[in-house]
Amino acid sequence: MAQVSRILVLVILSLAIASAYGKKKKDQPVVTYDGRSLIINGTRELLFSGSIHYPRSTPSMWPDLIKQAKQGGLNVIQTYVFWNIHEPVQGQFNFEGNYDLVKFIKMIGDNGMWVTLRIGPYIEAEWNLGGFPYWLKEVPNITFRSSNEPFKYHMKKYSEMVINLVKKEKLFADQGGPIIMAQIENEYNNVQLAYKEAGKDYVKWAADMAVGLYNGVPWVMCKQKDAPPTVISTCNGRQCGDTFPGPNGPDKPSLWTENWTAQYRVFGDSPSQRAAEDIAFAVARFFARNGTLNNYYMFHGGTNFGRTSSSFVTTRYYDEAPLDEYGLKREPKFGHLKDLHRALRLIKKPLLWGAPIVQKISQDLEITTYEKAGSNICGAFLTNNNTREPATINFRGVDYYLPPKSISILPDCKTVVYNTQTVVAQHSSRNFVVSKKAKITKWEMFKESIPSPHDLEIKSKSPKELYQFTRDTSDYAWYSTRINLDRRDLPMRPDILPVLQIASLGHALLAFVNGEYVGFGHGSNVEKSHVFKKPINLKMGDNEISILAMTVGLPNSGAFMEKRFAGPRVITLEGLMSGTLDLTHNYWGQQVGVAGEKMQLFTEEGSKKAKWVALNSTPSPVTWYKAYFDAPEGDNPVAIRMTSMAKGMVWVNGQSIGRYWVSYLSPLGSPTQEE
Repeated sequence: MAQVSRILVLVILSLAIASAYGKKKKDQPVVTYDGRSLIINGTRELLFSGSIHYPRSTPSMWPDLIKQAKQGGLNVIQTYVFWNIHEPVQGQFNFEGNYDLVKFIKMIGDNGMWVTLRIGPYIEAEWNLGGFPYWLKEVPNITFRSSNEPFKYHMKKYSEMVINLVKKEKLFADQGGPIIMAQIENEYNNVQLAYKEAGKDYVKWAADMAVGLYNGVPWVMCKQKDAPPTVISTCNGRQCGDTFPGPNGPDKPSLWTENWTAQYRVFGDSPSQRAAEDIAFAVARFFARNGTLNNYYMFHGGTNFGRTSSSFVTTRYYDEAPLDEYGLKREPKFGHLKDLHRALRLIKKPLLWGAPIVQKISQDLEITTYEKAGSNICGAFLTNNNTREPATINFRGVDYYLPPKSISILPDCKTVVYNTQTVVAQHSSRNFVVSKKAKITKWEMFKESIPSPHDLEIKSKSPKELYQFTRDTSDYAWYSTRINLDRRDLPMRPDILPVLQIASLGHALLAFVNGEYVGFGHGSNVEKSHVFKKPINLKMGDNEISILAMTVGLPNSGAFMEKRFAGPRVITLEGLMSGTLDLTHNYWGQQVGVAGEKMQLFTEEGSKKAKWVALNSTPSPVTWYKAYFDAPEGDNPVAIRMTSMAKGMVWVNGQSIGRYWVSYLSPLGSPTQEE
């Protein structure tokens, strides 16, 4: 390393305990399709795709991620377009740095690969508000994802902006670029019934709008069984070879837009795994059953930097993908799928030009043959669907051994070149090594003051709803009220204490009484609402109750996302001599964010605004911690292990690398994410 740099780390604690694309042929669209496959430059193609999301990695990582995807046998990379990072403020656009969509697409094309562009604009993706910018929620009379005029106006305006940007850079295939397919909407069938007729109208409108804006490449709608004739309905899931009935039209090919390589995690979850053998079986089965495109979701999950993840979703995303969070190969998953792609390429001709014949040997055993009459083009898939017992299949006079739950691929109807259960790829493990250079020898801290009602400028009779109050500008909001008690209100017995109860719609909160920390409470991804109950000490005279309410991302799925709520709703004091006292309408002072955010303590310049003191042995809530360290040796990925912390956010050199919550343990007794 030519130069050692100094790196600033800050943490806020909430609780401290082949050429792939080419020029358009004259008078012929570059990308067409029929019931068998996509046809690119006049040639049928088998497409092996993987999702890599540009904002979940850094531009310096993109070249290696793309090259490794190609090395793994992929010829397509799929990505969403993320509305809320590109237009965080209405009319103000950002396509720089991690958000440089055009650079990312061009880089894929330069590597001889194709692109599927999922415009959305609703993307889900475990992304904050499903990709919608918060300002859209505030448009008068809007209903997301429905035949609602305000929503359709903004959806079309945004979609047109993205398409025009891509057209200007000539990135569509019929312009000579790498984009061979685009997607509008996303898994709408999951919520369509909630909108009744307005849902049906919206699906047709969205398809017509997309095709009307650009018809040079095919459009898809995933998990949309009633997709209009102009778009292709596709499958998402783990076993589309068995669960997908096929597209809703004889002239549409079978495409698998999301094959989940594991499962995203939320805070409080135990680890998620999916075996390479299971993925390989599912992919082989899909291609054996007329499939011609498989997309791994994710091929590289990456990192939910900053506050981009949706409710309770961890900062690490799909770490069990073939390329892990850091872009390292996860073996044998990467290698086993690479071998599968090689085998499927060998059987490409029979698959695309042969006629399928399915021979059912028994309930679990099956032979699928693709053969072209009058030629030597023949390929076969031998399937054993029994999860426990191996089997032998006699095919054309030869016995073939099949391990349990496996498929053998015979590209010439004679020779087995691949079995989904037989792994020959190497195995690997990821190990974190403590850096010798990046030593942190001195921590400093800055404690936030606990505000009283008069410190908070915004006043209202009851606590403001948290989403609307913060407007997605911070995870935090203060609420504080004052109550005067006399001797007759307080319990007479010393062994009885009043209880503070806070019924919250989520996601988490810290409570303080007279500036003293009382406790921490939180919901979960399944049940965000929770009730906080703690005994407290009160005094005669004025008492101040302060609450630091928190969100952990905004919702990303379900119907009527614009009508979700969070934050404290009912606050009571129980156990007083005068009975239960409802403080909900007691008049509250309120503030969005904590002071350190406004001071930008996470930057070098902003950190000078605070008086830092040496770290002591008694951690306290709502505290900033700062340290410097030298850049680590080598050029391997770098992580920060957070096991001594609780909940908060981490910045490095002014950049937020995401939330952490290591105090939220899984049922296995360990944090969902430690690094």
